[in-house]
Amino acid sequence: MGASDSGPGGFAELFVSAYLEAGEGSEGSLAAFLPGAESLVLSADPASQVVEQVAAVRVRAVSDGYWAVTVAARVRLVKAAPVKPAVQERADAEAEVAVLRYFRVPVRSEPAGALTAVSLPAEVGAPPVGKAPALVYGQGVAPSQADAGARTLAGFFVSYLAGDGELDRYMTPGSTLTSIVPAPYTAVRLERIAEYGTNAPGAAFPEGAEIADGTRRRLLLGITATDHAGVERPLTYAIALKARDGRWEVEAVEAAPLLTVSTGSGVTKDGSN
Repeated sequence: MGASDSGPGGFAELFVSAYLEAGEGSEGSLAAFLPGAESLVLSADPASQVVEQVAAVRVRAVSDGYWAVTVAARVRLVKAAPVKPAVQERADAEAEVAVLRYFRVPVRSEPAGALTAVSLPAEVGAPPVGKAPALVYGQGVAPSQADAGARTLAGFFVSYLAGDGELDRYMTPGSTLTSIVPAPYTAVRLERIAEYGTNAPGAAFPEGAEIADGTRRRLLLGITATDHAGVERPLTYAIALKARDGRWEVEAVEAAPLLTVSTGSGVTKDGSN
């Protein structure tokens, strides 16, 4: 979603949430999104379902200042008054879980910049799931104790995610990155490491070998972090390392992993800028 789409996307999220929770007597709550909504007649109990989560998953420009926004909504039904046993049994079962549903909302921008919905939402099917993109990194393997870069990364993540130790000692000079506060995890393990250009991370830099200043490595890391409740959670980070004074430092926590992109000749290269 581009910066220009954030307004229509957020507007549609609010509209879908209000629409799903509206009911008899609360139709006016939709007027802030849909002009003329006061005349709507809804028969549902306004407390019959709860929206637990909404997110705009697609914003498509129809024309200048006009968008079709697809919103995902996680909706939980609330138990109603007793009805026929078979109907009640089904309602009780549905009330135990939240169902993911999708709605498309036409959103228009007025000349002054105000956003309005052109109509009520339309319920639609789930958007297609895209294929997993190819990444430029080699095979992921367990980190080697002989890889000084892996040792730097292990210390870096303990400091960054668990607040143990000074982060600056692992970073290149001038970095503005700081540890997450409060620390969300109590322990961190570096589980797997993949490196751009090789299936053997760190093999080109054996223990004790001289490393030229400015040498860079692009890595994709699998981390296991343990939170304060003792729950382990897998995390993935794209990292750039840079050599200085014979040691590896974290140059950047990259915004996204590097993708393989096709050139006109069919050869692939990394998708970095």
